Amino acid sequence: MELIDTLRVFLENGEDWERKMTSIRGVTILKLPQTKSRPASLAIEINPLTDKGTPMKKKGVMIMGPSDLRAFRDIFNNEKVEVLITSIESIAPARKGAKGDEGDVLHI
Repeated sequence: MELIDTLRVFLENGEDWERKMTSIRGVTILKLPQTKSRPASLAIEINPLTDKGTPMKKKGVMIMGPSDLRAFRDIFNNEKVEVLITSIESIAPARKGAKGDEGDVLHI
């Protein structure tokens, strides 16, 4: 089945908020429900995966059209964003041990 046909079937038969995996690592297709002002539609959700194959974030970035994609590309490719995140990282306190570490427990 061709990509467009597969997407059309998913739009028509998929459940609201259902995600469909793609062959692109960290990219899924999300079926958005119909609202009062627009019909049901599809969006790309970008959520990079960790080395273990799990999503990095609880929710990814939703891309609903070419203008969204261009806007995110512009931001991600902006050198000032790299300077900003590097600066934030330099002043952030060091992270403590893994979750469940005794140091994280509040003793009463």
